[in-house]
Amino acid sequence: MKLGAFSISLSVKNLETSRKFYEHLGFSVFAGSEEMNYLIMKNEETLIGLFHGMFEKNILTFNPGWDQNAQELKEFDDVRKIQQTLKENGIPLAQETEPQKKGPGSILLFDPDGNGILIDQHI
Repeated sequence: MKLGAFSISLSVKNLETSRKFYEHLGFSVFAGSEEMNYLIMKNEETLIGLFHGMFEKNILTFNPGWDQNAQELKEFDDVRKIQQTLKENGIPLAQETEPQKKGPGSILLFDPDGNGILIDQHI
């Protein structure tokens, strides 16, 4: 299963404070804005998302169809195919996407320890 670009989405208390902290670790702003209440930060191939007021817990995020530079991949597993495979394997989904639609869609599931996993396709 090809899940695409990986990042961790962090729920932060103060976006500016978190941005400065991660800049000291070598990250720089890659996407988003403070006005939108989120920043995607990058250090080489590592991506982290800083999100203020959007969700309570940290989330593992995968973006089918994107590489680590948010560039479209020619070949990838569509989120609907991933959804079907997970369901066939008995993995419960907390949120599903419309199976007949094409393009953007997302699914949400939780690992055995309650960690959220968002598979979020933008293309």
